[in-house]
Amino acid sequence: MKISYNWIKQFINLDWDATKTGELLTDLGLEIEGIESFCSVKGGLDGVVVGEVVACKAHPNADRLKLTEVNIGADENVQIVCGAPNVAKGQKVPVATIGTTLYDQEGNPWQIKKGKIRGEVSMGMICAEDELGLGTSHDGIMVLDDSLKPGTTASEVFEIENDHIFEIGLTPNRADAMSHLGVARDLRAGLLQQELSLELITPSTSNFRVDNRALKIDVNVDNNELAPRYCGVTISGLKVEDSPAWIQNRLKSIGLTPINNLVDITNYVLHELGQPLHAFDAVKIAGNTVNVKTLPAGTKFTTLDGIERELHEEDLMICDGEKPMCIAGVFGGEYSGVTNETTSIFLESAYFNPVSVRKTAKRHGLNTDASFRFERGIDPNITEYALMRAAVMMVEIAGGEITSDITDIYPKKIEDHQVVLNFENATQLIGQEIPRETIKQILTSLEIKIQNVTESGIGMTIPAYRNDVTREADVIEEILRVYGYNNIDFTTKLNASIASTAATEDYVVRNKVSDLLTARGFHEMMANSLTSPDYTQLSEHLKQEHEISMLNPLSSDLEVMRQSMLFGGLESLSYNINRKMPNVKFFEFGKTYHNYPDGREEKKHLSLIISGNKTENSWTQSGTKSDFFYGKGVIMALLERLGITDWTEAGLKNDIFSEGIGLRKNKQTLVEYGVVNSKIIKSFDITTEVLFADFNWDVILEIITAENFIMAPIPKFPKVKRDFALLLDDSVTFDTLKTAAFQTEKQLLKEVSLFDVYTGKTLPKGKKSYALSFTIQDEKKTLTDKQIDKIMNKLQQRFEKDFGAELR
Repeated sequence: MKISYNWIKQFINLDWDATKTGELLTDLGLEIEGIESFCSVKGGLDGVVVGEVVACKAHPNADRLKLTEVNIGADENVQIVCGAPNVAKGQKVPVATIGTTLYDQEGNPWQIKKGKIRGEVSMGMICAEDELGLGTSHDGIMVLDDSLKPGTTASEVFEIENDHIFEIGLTPNRADAMSHLGVARDLRAGLLQQELSLELITPSTSNFRVDNRALKIDVNVDNNELAPRYCGVTISGLKVEDSPAWIQNRLKSIGLTPINNLVDITNYVLHELGQPLHAFDAVKIAGNTVNVKTLPAGTKFTTLDGIERELHEEDLMICDGEKPMCIAGVFGGEYSGVTNETTSIFLESAYFNPVSVRKTAKRHGLNTDASFRFERGIDPNITEYALMRAAVMMVEIAGGEITSDITDIYPKKIEDHQVVLNFENATQLIGQEIPRETIKQILTSLEIKIQNVTESGIGMTIPAYRNDVTREADVIEEILRVYGYNNIDFTTKLNASIASTAATEDYVVRNKVSDLLTARGFHEMMANSLTSPDYTQLSEHLKQEHEISMLNPLSSDLEVMRQSMLFGGLESLSYNINRKMPNVKFFEFGKTYHNYPDGREEKKHLSLIISGNKTENSWTQSGTKSDFFYGKGVIMALLERLGITDWTEAGLKNDIFSEGIGLRKNKQTLVEYGVVNSKIIKSFDITTEVLFADFNWDVILEIITAENFIMAPIPKFPKVKRDFALLLDDSVTFDTLKTAAFQTEKQLLKEVSLFDVYTGKTLPKGKKSYALSFTIQDEKKTLTDKQIDKIMNKLQQRFEKDFGAELR
């Protein structure tokens, strides 16, 4: 938000330099992100002086040029070639001397140089108003007042205004500071703590008077919840023209382009007081009636930017007797605004419901100065005052007269709110006792009314425009920021206590898992918990009735809380693929949100997204694709790292996956893993295979907390490995073989692994070959060949009997 220092000085007569003032504003919580210089005329007319034309004759080599001799207050007169038809001897004119930089209408710089024009030396330029940036006319040179002395700088003659512009990083809660008045009010409170007491000067509306009642516009408000307060007045006999230079300079300084006097005044008051206004051409108001209401969904309306929009049934509209004229608090209509032919207006000043304005602005993708303020909450009690301020300015500047009483529809006043401050709580929260008189002074300077003071605390009334101050803690924060965070003492001694943390604490386990995954090349990601409701349609596993919808969504893509971790991961994957980063391994800790019939529920998850190659191409190796078994290996390593064993594997009934598995323990699902359905990934413009694992983190934490881990010494006696190459039916899985092996030898068999699978023409139809490795170990003694052979025979017999296996 841009704030003009000169404009602030209209409220507070302060002589501090801009840097010092900016530091105080930052201390007050209005962070100054930058300070820029502003000049009402670009370049400040530096190098331009008053000259007197002492001689003027025709150019000897050009019919339309003249040769002039000009006194610019230097030791010698200068010769300047001029093409203006109105240049004449005896005139006082603005002269751009050699070396002066001027700017064209687009703001591009160009420099005045000594040169020859048609053979005659020219030592400068006699300027027209457009060449100096003082106007748009190029009919001839500017002729100045005859009393001016040659050599006088042009900046003195034209009263060039220099200003400093603060760029304030305004936080969303500080709706009260969205104007120059609001910033000045805060600045004054801060100056009081610097023992500098200055009066806050507010614009006077004492000249407001109703001249006649010739133009009355009836106002009807259908929904007082959406428009709690609505004011209006008519002004007639206006003349639309350019605004005075002082208004134009104020608007230009904060980045606004002047349009005409009426529109400029509404913008001026908006940035001065923080109250958005809107001027309707009264002639275009059908039936002399203004109706504030909603319209049926699908109603067409063309806004000021020429775009036809389709209205929502909750969009509040300002209508006349026949048609909509304006989206309330957001944007005006194309056909009802002020034009150069306007002579009478209906001036609107209102307080609209912040939530309603925000929803409407987001629905239509609009962000205007008015909606910016309305959706954060303006001062409901400044509505009439701002209307009177603008009306007085219009009468004074545009020559009109007020032709109706003010209409003020305010059926239910928005009351100030009461808060009680306990001194002990303030001291405890701040960490230092602030004198009670200082606290009262700060509260008073912030226009907080003190109702009563006791030994223990203060009862106070908070003005309605401070909608961010509703609790005792908020009041303490206000006291602290004005008192100054830098004035709070702190000790040089650092005290800290060491807390005993269980190894199964959530954050401890997360760190352990994060270390394992990052060591394997994964990157942690964080997706938004808000997502698009369209994603629910991609899977029958997700139910629309289980969605938790936002009452005030930021956009249509962020309307609901996520039910699955998958879609945020696919968004990130798509983003990376589109930027030539196809090899992706992501993990994310997060929550999903569900609205079940018996209540809302949050579930913790860990998700993995794998796509592309698991290793990058290099001169030593070519990239290896991340396949299903690679992802399963990562999952098994993770569970092993957490000490989770004895899980079982089962198939999945989840259309998110085209194929996948679920790992379970104690009848609870630990993780679902598989290849993401191609129908889903196509919705994200992803063509490569995507592997997705979804860990039920709540179950993981529950199991590792309940597990009793037994520490055992490393065995002293060696392991022995033996292999089988088995010919099996295609229907036999490794998991069933592994289970049968451990059932056959429960004590000495430690590990079973599959290291080769073969299928081919050399094998009988419906057969495959598995190469299995068995690890055998006795932790108390060295195994003999006889013991080993006995175990292997038992395993062979079990495989032959149960699975029809044959040794190859």
